[in-house]
Amino acid sequence: MQYQSKAAIRPLVAALVFAFASAGAVQAQDAKPAADPAVANQLDPNSSEKDAKLIDKYQAVKVEDGKYTDGDGAPTYHITNDGKKFDWYAYSGYRRYHAECHVCHGPDAMGSTYAPALKDSLKRLSYEEFVGIIAGGKQDISSSGTNVMPAFGDNKNVMCYADDLYVYLKARASGAMPRVRPGDKEDKPESAKKAEKECLGG
Repeated sequence: MQYQSKAAIRPLVAALVFAFASAGAVQAQDAKPAADPAVANQLDPNSSEKDAKLIDKYQAVKVEDGKYTDGDGAPTYHITNDGKKFDWYAYSGYRRYHAECHVCHGPDAMGSTYAPALKDSLKRLSYEEFVGIIAGGKQDISSSGTNVMPAFGDNKNVMCYADDLYVYLKARASGAMPRVRPGDKEDKPESAKKAEKECLGG
């Protein structure tokens, strides 16, 4: 089945994310603010100038119930307090990544000998593509072998936090989040607590 636009596929992708079904439906505001220079000054020192441009692309333009979205309406990160305080979802994504993903994809999304660096993959993957891959898996076949990403569509410990993972990896892709555990974070929104409880069936 082919979809005509991101708007058409977004509701379907959001359904895969269980309780976070409304995440992709949020529309961004018209005016897009410039990248925060304080954030640019906190870039991962290994980031290139090209990577730094992603900060503007991923800049949060709207917030609803503590969840930020970019100009395309996809979940994104937000950093305040001179580039030191992260939104709850970026922090949660860091924790979830290191609980569920780092064994294959390496600490801090840096990659390993058998799985790609997701900090690089998120420079080209859209929100829809990302959620589709974690839900349905992926298989890459080349002359050097076959790499298989298992499907996590039935794993609530992954799918209930798909947006959080995406937000964290976007922050790593742009270099806005260095290779450290976020030391300061926004409080967990009530909407996140409710969505988590509903998604996990608690």
